[in-house]
Amino acid sequence: MKVRLGTNPIGWSNDDLRTLGGETPLEVCLAEAKAAGFSGIELGHKFPRVSGDLAPILDRHGLDLVSGWYSTALLERDVEAELDAMQPHLDLLEDMGCSVVIVAECAGAIHGDRSAPLSRRPAISDAQWPEFGRRLTQLGDATALMGLTLVYHHHMGTVVQSSGEIDALMDETGKSVKLLLDTGHATYAGADPVRLARRHAGRIGHVHCKDVRESVMQACRTRDASFLDSVVDGVFTVPGDGMVDFPAVFAAIPEYQGWLVVEAEQDPAKANPLHYATMGRENLARMVRGK
Repeated sequence: MKVRLGTNPIGWSNDDLRTLGGETPLEVCLAEAKAAGFSGIELGHKFPRVSGDLAPILDRHGLDLVSGWYSTALLERDVEAELDAMQPHLDLLEDMGCSVVIVAECAGAIHGDRSAPLSRRPAISDAQWPEFGRRLTQLGDATALMGLTLVYHHHMGTVVQSSGEIDALMDETGKSVKLLLDTGHATYAGADPVRLARRHAGRIGHVHCKDVRESVMQACRTRDASFLDSVVDGVFTVPGDGMVDFPAVFAAIPEYQGWLVVEAEQDPAKANPLHYATMGRENLARMVRGK
């Protein structure tokens, strides 16, 4: 696999629950990401959103910008309105030399609501799927003209969470829409990340590598926890520290070229970010080498 290893600042400062790591300066996150051995990092809420401000900061730490999350609302507005809303984000990614833009449909999503159990997540009706797929494809066509491949992030608490929903998304969208395979979200949703990797190997455009603590996952499912309570309880961890079979995932996508991103949100007061980032990168590098 011709890949680069990156990380996400969510292990240092959580985007959806900002009390987690809220006191951690951006400079600490970047310095520790580099110390852990990563060559790139995704955006977080503490990052400047103007390339003239962001580029010197990342250069100082020897890090490239991998990409950044964007919340779409295509179930509620048309593609033209969506493009207008996301243009500053696209401009930043283009200026920073990124190759992918990460999107997830967040109309009605509950992943940021700590009081909402996951059973209350929204769903796409059978009648909505064709139009949603058409709009997402149009969005992917538009970002491709900027040199940015649109990668869709299936995510707990959103309309695309389960294995069936991921398959439907791929069936209803055109070739400009790629899949962001997130091993942790797939596992928590009851999907098999190895099966997803095999089924959609030709359309996987980005990979988030997070592991899952099986006992925590089962406890959270039993009590129908919210997504954020699950994170605080420690459902996610870094590769090699949980139940995900990463070597089998990588074996299913031998032609993949791009970033492998350690994105494992935890409570930094319980899981030291530098320790876990270093462990995750070392484990990931070993598994990619097949050793």
